[in-house]
Amino acid sequence: MTARRSAVAIGVALALPPLAWFAFQQGLGFALRLACGTGGPPVGPLAGGVALALCAAAGWIAWPASRGSAEAEETPRLLARIALGVAPVFSLAILLQALATLIEPPCWR
Repeated sequence: MTARRSAVAIGVALALPPLAWFAFQQGLGFALRLACGTGGPPVGPLAGGVALALCAAAGWIAWPASRGSAEAEETPRLLARIALGVAPVFSLAILLQALATLIEPPCWR
């Protein structure tokens, strides 16, 4: 992998989990605002599954860059390892929010 492609991949891996979480949270809030009942099953868990898949894709993208060769620069490897640490944190946040859509009634106030 070239240095330019590696830098782009690391940038995508760092940005994708927070963007997935933000899109899930804001999209679900917008759907609830339009029609109260849309926040529960099946929309909430499906949207959570898509956001979790994006977080998993970010980890998959960051994995090769984190395993770079010994003579490779340390900064890209460090950023790739940070991306590998960030993806599970945002995945946990998304998972808990998706589970909340199953537990909590969408129109409960």
